[in-house]
Amino acid sequence: MSLHRLLLVEDDADMAAMLAAYLQRNGLHVTCADSRATALAALRGGRVDLILLDVSLGDDDGVQICAEIREAQDVPIIMVSALSADHQRMAGYEVGADDYIAKPFNPDLLLARIRAVLRRANRAPSLSHRRRDSVLRFAGWRYDARRDEVTAPGGWQVSLSARETALLRVFLANPLIPLTRDEIAAALDDDDAAEGRAIDVLVGRLRQKTDPALIRTERGLGYVLSSEVARDAD
Repeated sequence: MSLHRLLLVEDDADMAAMLAAYLQRNGLHVTCADSRATALAALRGGRVDLILLDVSLGDDDGVQICAEIREAQDVPIIMVSALSADHQRMAGYEVGADDYIAKPFNPDLLLARIRAVLRRANRAPSLSHRRRDSVLRFAGWRYDARRDEVTAPGGWQVSLSARETALLRVFLANPLIPLTRDEIAAALDDDDAAEGRAIDVLVGRLRQKTDPALIRTERGLGYVLSSEVARDAD
């Protein structure tokens, strides 16, 4: 089973290093960001299962960042702050935070809260793209999420079934990240797909209609999109 991927947004380098080391020792894969710009770049770069977001980030406002992220996707967010008054907590909840924890905190308590939020999420939340108004480009290909249209490097449109398109979106959300068959099945919201070779067959069909080299087999694990993905500016 793959690790949950956590994005830690914290501008105190010592605190970030300490938290990242602790969380990684306890079975989480941690990526660190120290500002709005680096946090949004990390989200665009691949799958994130949960965000641990500090409210105070130098010139950036964690509450505003939470609101901006929540407009685009529903990845779980836990806000962390030295400010613990009720109205400050409510500000976080009102913009879509899933939980709020005040500094200083016991790391074991933080870990328990993270695990509780992940359990409530009940599936890898950002395996599939939440934004449906983007144009994504990868290895010369183009996917228009607004129209569910796939265009080959030569300019011709490729016809995909609904399930093949859904599978493509899963890979586009996770470029260069190996995904297990169970993760793919969860993202497709199809428990039956995890049984037998259903995912393998679906991947095979997508390869045939696009480029076999785009989706690489990771032996003993699953599959990975072998190209970086760029999103056109809105």
